[in-house]
Amino acid sequence: MTRIIGLTGGIASGKSTVSNLLRQAGMPIVDADQITRQVQRPGSTALDKLAAAFGHQIIQPDGSLDRARLGQRVFADQTARQELNLIMQPLIRDAIWRAVETFKKQGVPNVILDIPLLYEQHYDEDCDLIVVVTVSPETELQRLMARNHYSAAEARARIVAQMPLSTKAARADVVIDNDGGMAQTRRQVAQLVEHLQSTR
Repeated sequence: MTRIIGLTGGIASGKSTVSNLLRQAGMPIVDADQITRQVQRPGSTALDKLAAAFGHQIIQPDGSLDRARLGQRVFADQTARQELNLIMQPLIRDAIWRAVETFKKQGVPNVILDIPLLYEQHYDEDCDLIVVVTVSPETELQRLMARNHYSAAEARARIVAQMPLSTKAARADVVIDNDGGMAQTRRQVAQLVEHLQSTR
């Protein structure tokens, strides 16, 4: 039996750092962001559907998706966001579960689903264990401003548009506190890996 571990967090919480540490420890990762980029590659059905729905200005001259422009288009428009999800989520979900099936056929004991919208898209219902990466609201705000070059108002708007990190943490089986330094995060990830390997 392959155990499915869901990994999620808030925007700029450090989930990708934790995912990379798990990968370095030899854990198989199914990365939803990576899969989304594959599904939206130039010439794909998904990209054609997105252009039809949101206009060809979201396609860059090289044929790739202009993610920033699409993000601006859907962020403040709930109807557009719902349309985006209707187009993309079935394609992404199918690709994610095909990747999981590949790992299952290889007989791996654990596979990590690295999915930002794990709860929002109900992937948690198919996971055996949920890991949530948390940071304090102040750290989250500062990291998002630094990473994306947002103003404080822009960063807060992105944060409040998501499910609260405290809600995600309350539903988790394991919480990794990423508010400290890298050494602290490494220790917590090592403990998680040890737990996963000892409870196969």
